[in-house]
Amino acid sequence: MVAMEFISRGNSVNTVLSSVGLSKSVFYYHPSSGKRGGRPSSFTLTETGERVSNEVVVHEIESLLSREFVDYGYIKIAHYLKQHTFLINKKKVYRLMKDKKLLLGKRITPAPKRPFVQYRKISAEYPYQFLEMDIKYIYIHGEKRNVFLLTILDLFSRKALGYTLKASVRKKDVISLFNATIKACPNIHGITVRNDNGSQFIAYKVREHLFEHGFSQEFIHPGTPEEIGHIEALHSIIEREVVMKYEFENFEELYSTLDRYFTFYNAERIHSSIGFTSPDKFLAEYYSREALHG
Repeated sequence: MVAMEFISRGNSVNTVLSSVGLSKSVFYYHPSSGKRGGRPSSFTLTETGERVSNEVVVHEIESLLSREFVDYGYIKIAHYLKQHTFLINKKKVYRLMKDKKLLLGKRITPAPKRPFVQYRKISAEYPYQFLEMDIKYIYIHGEKRNVFLLTILDLFSRKALGYTLKASVRKKDVISLFNATIKACPNIHGITVRNDNGSQFIAYKVREHLFEHGFSQEFIHPGTPEEIGHIEALHSIIEREVVMKYEFENFEELYSTLDRYFTFYNAERIHSSIGFTSPDKFLAEYYSREALHG
């Protein structure tokens, strides 16, 4: 820079800058390292003023994109979210979709092709023949954030075989929950698992892991939650009997409450669909009859 050369010769800074028409702010400016701008927010506001984690927004986007005939780019997705109470602009939608590889032309379709369900409604004839798994998000009032509940259900007995509660559910969490389920019930092999088309379930590592352990995995058709109606019903029960009754102060309180509830649900809660008894009692009676008849 010319100004620096004259200053280095002993001329005053003010004189040199005045001569070359350069302001002090420009002369002394040093750009900072790193990306420009503020750090992206980790939450999104709704029309009611509620703070919703970006994971919830991404889950909403994934659910929309899994519907039949929906093939939207980020601009249409932004309009959809605005119509469904989210206060969000297209720039943020673009960032969230880019991070999760959900932009048009960027979506990854895992190979091999997903096997969709053949029968809309299924009826299990014995324990662990069919399992369903799904994710439900629950709001923690004290922390003003949502967390995700992943549950695995046995259709025959309506027993909740396992669950996990996370700030976000990833493919490794699905695998870990299945490992815990297999360990707790070592004889459940050669069964069919139903789930929706969430990114956690279609991940290649999840599908490979289930296949290696003898599980057949099938995916519901887009926009047909009734094809996993049993786990949807369970999550509705949890919404009615737990979530709507309490305001949780923190993650630990919610986890402890759910732990007690699942114990009650499996051991004591009466289910009309299994002869007005609990899942554990229903299974005990089934195995007693099996032992009696040979």
